[in-house]
Amino acid sequence: MSYTQGSPNATIPGAHREQTLARADAPFPFSHSENLPAAAAAAAAAAAADYDVSAVHPYFAALGDVLSGELVAAGDADYDRSRLAWNLSIDQRPAAVVFAAGAADVVAVLRFAAANGLRVAPQGGGHNAGPLGDLERTILLRTIRMNQVSFDRSTATVRAEAGALWGDVNAVLAGTGYAALAGSSPDVGVVGYTLSGGYSWLSRSLGLAVSSVTAIEVVTGDGVLRRADATENAELFWALRGGGGNHGIVIALEFKAYPMPDVYAGAMLFPLARAAEVLAGYERWTRDLDERVTSCVRLLRLPPLPELPDFLRGQSFVAVDGAVAADSETAQKLLSPLEILDPVVNLFAPMAPTELGTIHMDPPTPTPAAGGGVMIDDLPVEALERILELAGPEAQTSLLAVDIRHLGGAIGRPAVGGGAVDRFTGRFLAFGVGIAPTPEAHAQVSADVQRLVAALRPWASARQYANFVEDSAPASTFHTPDVLPRLLAVQEQFDPAGLIKANHPLS
Repeated sequence: MSYTQGSPNATIPGAHREQTLARADAPFPFSHSENLPAAAAAAAAAAAADYDVSAVHPYFAALGDVLSGELVAAGDADYDRSRLAWNLSIDQRPAAVVFAAGAADVVAVLRFAAANGLRVAPQGGGHNAGPLGDLERTILLRTIRMNQVSFDRSTATVRAEAGALWGDVNAVLAGTGYAALAGSSPDVGVVGYTLSGGYSWLSRSLGLAVSSVTAIEVVTGDGVLRRADATENAELFWALRGGGGNHGIVIALEFKAYPMPDVYAGAMLFPLARAAEVLAGYERWTRDLDERVTSCVRLLRLPPLPELPDFLRGQSFVAVDGAVAADSETAQKLLSPLEILDPVVNLFAPMAPTELGTIHMDPPTPTPAAGGGVMIDDLPVEALERILELAGPEAQTSLLAVDIRHLGGAIGRPAVGGGAVDRFTGRFLAFGVGIAPTPEAHAQVSADVQRLVAALRPWASARQYANFVEDSAPASTFHTPDVLPRLLAVQEQFDPAGLIKANHPLS
């Protein structure tokens, strides 16, 4: 039996899909840069004065004629709303935006770009767009309308098109007794999240999401639609699984789902004043922790938003959230060292794994923000002290959240038949983020993020997680000396002209 969700114009219940599609399909209340969020509007105004639309605009009529989807060129009425990234403070100014309807559109865009001296930047949900940089002679290829998801119970395999979000996948798997290795936010695109690793609330027991991929349909830089798996285009399959978007534009992923009727998941909240005690207790608890537990400790300063419950609105906490892939009795025993710390709120309870996207309280809709992170090999007392100095109860900070996510377990072991990224060697992932509705706020939050990353750099892992690095970084940041040349060789084979522009390029 198969379960299917989505069509080129579908919406599903929940704000994440409706909000994302509104940017592409629905009537939009503005079409000029001055109506964009303040940070984007300021950057747009500065760039508009010297942007030469005539250099590329005349070519696009020919491309639009062969597309099933939609083309929006610089200067068109819908350009401003079409170019928005998920992070609304990122000012993307591509030569044109294409909302692809399928693989044929992707092939057409790549061939058009090759003939006209342009590049192509694929983008699904629009997260982590900052490192893309200058897009002046680049077509931004939005895949958000390619959002079909299906589940084949007979093979326990999910097929998700390039624009599908994790909320779409969870909607299809709901009630089936199966779970996929989804991210903490249902609004994150499946493909971008997965191609660079994919850290899930189930990863310490089941590994990174990228290692559960079984096949990839992809249009490579030479404009050819290919299938890559363990036997067909095997070297390309290896490179795609961890090489980010550098080797092709994904049309669909196929990946494993796992039988899992329920998990025990939620969050415990402690007063921020107890941050030193809770952080130290969390670090001790994780030293020999059962792999069925995947968790995160957070320093939170929640804004006074009306949509938050009364007990959270405008409050500050230390939170420990996560999931235990075990029965309730076992899970409660595993969580007991945290309960001894006496949280003011304990929200852990049995939960369907398809509901795990609710526990981390990530923003459900596009937001102006700044963030960044670092993978670290340890969390000694000195590191905890630095975190407390920058984000503890006495700190003056613009950061909404500082997360320390626990790694290890299956995340740290090489995956059988794995790709270019098949494990993380660090012990924790740290990430800081804040809301940045104005250029001034963006500058302040970015500075606070950089201070956090710099403070933890003495314990940084040799390689980092690309999805948590939101600034440009050399490829050696993410890939070992033995992996990087192999990735470059595959890129030379399948995208010799360098048409594809990934957010974290290989060179």
